[in-house]
Amino acid sequence: MSRLHTRWRISAAMVSVMMILAACGEGVEIDDPEATDAGADGEEADAGAITIGWTPPDITGVFQTATDFFEQAAEQASEHGLDVEVLSRSPETHVDFGDQVAIVEDYITSGVDVIAISPADTEAIKPAIDQAEEAGIPVVMVNLLEEQEDVEIASYIGFDNTEAAKVSAYSVLDYYGGPGVLGDGEQVDVGSDEFLDLEFWEDLYADVDLSDIEAEGVIIEGIAGTFFSEARLTGFREVIDQAENVEIIAEPIAGDWNREEGIDATETFLSRFGPGELDFIWAASNEMGLGAMLTAEREGRLDDTGGSTPPDDELVAVFTNDVTPESTEAIRQGQIIAETHHGFAEWGWFGTEFAVRLACGMDVPEFEDIRPRTAWEGNADLFYPDPALRDIDWEEIAAECEA
Repeated sequence: MSRLHTRWRISAAMVSVMMILAACGEGVEIDDPEATDAGADGEEADAGAITIGWTPPDITGVFQTATDFFEQAAEQASEHGLDVEVLSRSPETHVDFGDQVAIVEDYITSGVDVIAISPADTEAIKPAIDQAEEAGIPVVMVNLLEEQEDVEIASYIGFDNTEAAKVSAYSVLDYYGGPGVLGDGEQVDVGSDEFLDLEFWEDLYADVDLSDIEAEGVIIEGIAGTFFSEARLTGFREVIDQAENVEIIAEPIAGDWNREEGIDATETFLSRFGPGELDFIWAASNEMGLGAMLTAEREGRLDDTGGSTPPDDELVAVFTNDVTPESTEAIRQGQIIAETHHGFAEWGWFGTEFAVRLACGMDVPEFEDIRPRTAWEGNADLFYPDPALRDIDWEEIAAECEA
């Protein structure tokens, strides 16, 4: 889609600007601390720029990280002669499915060039994606690689959620007696820049007797019954269930990907299982994991050794998924034993690149795989504050965009 077409579409949309401003609001602008209710006005597309409408499912630190890198890439593009604007709006919470649909509809009406979505729910967002397709606006989907049926997606940037949860499960096995980089099991030498991804773990555990690994744990899942939560539960259990002496001792509690809900779930588990009765909590997302960490610390039960020593029977270790600047610092401090990296920086970095390429009529990869991998105290510097990201050739993109 060319910028010329975009300007035409935006001009046509201006006749309904007042309607847009009235309707545009089922969400908050991520960078505006005053925009805290679902009625906050959104932004309209700049007719002179390549405009990306970005909507994550909530405004937590996880998605703020992705937003930061959307904007960093846009700034870099602008330094090379491309006028790129990122509009960022989200629902207030991860369960406001209808609000995210409304945000996408507003982006369509206001005439953005490309829409980037991290869906709160994959099924709920499909009608809005269909509307974008009908309007000729390409969609980039981040946060998953699983191809979605019945909708047209220009590019997927993300990871396999089932695979990511498997990586987390191997970290648990490692800490409680298996080979790897944690606990007192067989220690494996890994390079400072080596990816502890699923291939690494599966190769390492190919001939391991898992019966020697013993632990009792609980799970904080996301939004019960939704795609992301089910995929992560499936992956985690697929690995953990192979170890007959690693037991999940309670039904998962849904934390809705939310820190406060993660705190509540952890309080429930710690009240049910006293010291010596619970070894670990796996929280399926960063926000819930940070809630678990803070609660266990407050109760004096947090394993804050960083996994470098054998687990203490009286303490509870926290494992989680995502990796943000905040949780990376917690890993450095030993408060989170291990976390699986999902690539939020990459989402924003490649999200802006691919969106600009699409707006310029250029090809983009159908899939950009962010390999889920273990972050732990020994490799935390690989992740934040300065993640290593592939350089984007903005000069080449600018030259082809102007051609």
